[in-house]
Amino acid sequence: MGLIKMALAGAAGYAFYRYTQNRQKNAPKAAFAVGEGASENFSQVRNAGPEAMRDQPRRWSKTDEASDESFPASDPPSTY
Repeated sequence: MGLIKMALAGAAGYAFYRYTQNRQKNAPKAAFAVGEGASENFSQVRNAGPEAMRDQPRRWSKTDEASDESFPASDPPSTY
């Protein structure tokens, strides 16, 4: 009887795991706006600019724009 209970608990745990994994596949990515970023893309780098962000910033200056456009380059933009 104990073996059956353990098997049922394992099956329930596996079903819950599969359920949560399927929900995460459909969830939008944290940094991407709707329609931005391809899930099959390995690098997962979004386009520059506030229109490519999921959450719009309250303020967006030219410095923010230059910094955002320079990513993932290692040297900062020259507009500072």
